Amino acid sequence: MPFEGRFRAHARGTLTGGTGDWHGPWNPEIPHGRYSTHTPRWVRLWLPVLISFFIQVPNVFLEWGTGARPHLQPADATASELLPALALALVGPLALIGARRFPGPVVAIVAVAAGADLLLAGENDGPPYVAFAFAIGSAIVRGARLWAWISIAVTWVGTIVLSIVVGLVWQPWRIAGITVGILLIVGAAEGLRTRREQRKQFESTIASRRQSELQAERVRIARELHDVLAHSLSQINVQAGVGLHLMEKQPEKAAAALASIKETSKTALDEVRSVLGVLRAEGGADPSAPLVPEPDLSRLPGLAASVTSQGIDVTLVDELTDVPQAVQLAIYRIVQESLTNVVRHAHARTVRVYLTQDESSFSIRVVDDGTGPTPGGDRSGGRGLLGMHERAELLGGTLDAGPLATGGFRVTATIPKKEVLQ
Repeated sequence: MPFEGRFRAHARGTLTGGTGDWHGPWNPEIPHGRYSTHTPRWVRLWLPVLISFFIQVPNVFLEWGTGARPHLQPADATASELLPALALALVGPLALIGARRFPGPVVAIVAVAAGADLLLAGENDGPPYVAFAFAIGSAIVRGARLWAWISIAVTWVGTIVLSIVVGLVWQPWRIAGITVGILLIVGAAEGLRTRREQRKQFESTIASRRQSELQAERVRIARELHDVLAHSLSQINVQAGVGLHLMEKQPEKAAAALASIKETSKTALDEVRSVLGVLRAEGGADPSAPLVPEPDLSRLPGLAASVTSQGIDVTLVDELTDVPQAVQLAIYRIVQESLTNVVRHAHARTVRVYLTQDESSFSIRVVDDGTGPTPGGDRSGGRGLLGMHERAELLGGTLDAGPLATGGFRVTATIPKKEVLQ
């Protein structure tokens, strides 16, 4: 991502909402799954198949011997008796191969095979039909919960009923044990499904927050570039017009206009390169970009003088003290954009800029005596006014702009102190 370097450097703090809270620096590895606990796909597919096969198939040919020390011995059965048992033992592992794509039908098939295997074994004990456990877990985790519940209920009830019909006698503890075992498997599968859904929700929330932070950074940079370029290009445009007009009649003033254009363009280029420099390096800054400090209140007199040099009388009244740096930048950009709009649209003769404060807030008021907003101009609601609104609102403040009844235009902004200090 082109904004990743800048994002790493600035995406710090607290984000709340969604599932849980996230605190501290952003770690871009999380949404890419590099810290994921996912098991490889081939393991999830083939491990249940192999476990089921090696537990169920050998049991067809072996049985527990009786005596002082129980032991395994070859099963005393004919080929006609072994073939059905072998077929049932193979159905489960083979069906599990399709569990990833068809978890519902697989759990139904394996459930029937497990019930048949239990009936075929009769009153003899043997190892559990483990393929059924894997099929239940696969169906529930992969979203085929209804298939799993119906298959379990129908097969288990049907197996008990058929055992009564054919005259099999099962001890109550055996029925209770199998029932409890099935419930434990279902509970574990449901827990795993819930955990998987929570992980997906967490990853989705993190990715959404990451995208929101990236978008916020894009908006911030776009706002900075707009403020820098709009003001500088407006000045260059006016000074170029003055230079062209006076080139023949007053060449010395034309030369002064060209010098002003040179200085303004140099300052603008440095600021633009400083903003763009953070996008060209992974660490968040381009060493080749000039280190231009963020504008603050100390640069307002120079800003006013640059507008005054274009024939507009600017009065600056600054009564602010102990202003945080973030507020200084916002105030400077609001005043800069207001003066830029005056130069571009107002046809004003005078502009008054008042910066005041009280116990609870900082106030900015810019008033001109121009002709008011022009149709389609920035003063009627373009990107400049939107940027000023965003700057004030990001600090918990408000901004209002509109024409005056007596003519002219005014911009008023208020930034509360308590929001800045928190």
